[in-house]
Amino acid sequence: MTTELTVLTLAGLLQVIQFALMAIPANIELGVAKTMSPRDPARLSKPIEEQMSIRTGRLKRAMSNHFEGLILFTIACTVITISGQSTTFTVTLAIIYLIARIAYIPAYAFGWTPWRSLIWFAGFVPTTLMLIAALV
Repeated sequence: MTTELTVLTLAGLLQVIQFALMAIPANIELGVAKTMSPRDPARLSKPIEEQMSIRTGRLKRAMSNHFEGLILFTIACTVITISGQSTTFTVTLAIIYLIARIAYIPAYAFGWTPWRSLIWFAGFVPTTLMLIAALV
């Protein structure tokens, strides 16, 4: 397995951790009857995210953001691996992506402005560069 795929696997496990970081406090705050419900608008007074504490809502948004970033990162890792283009450069980019995604969690949870956005960018750029590297 290439290092890029190993990092992708670790990023997938990070997504599992992010889910737990969000789901545990959400269940404590809202109760399992609400979190296990179908969440139909008619049954809820307002969207479930708006009923969470500020930090739990931020953790939910950070988790959703990682799902979005993980799509592009998965494409980049897959293309690099399948095409046999793994290099020190692409390995370094993959590691930077993972470090940025780990740092993004507390940055979002604790509202570090503007650092959260800069950390997000530090994860987005390596993914973009991996995609470009696959084409050249």
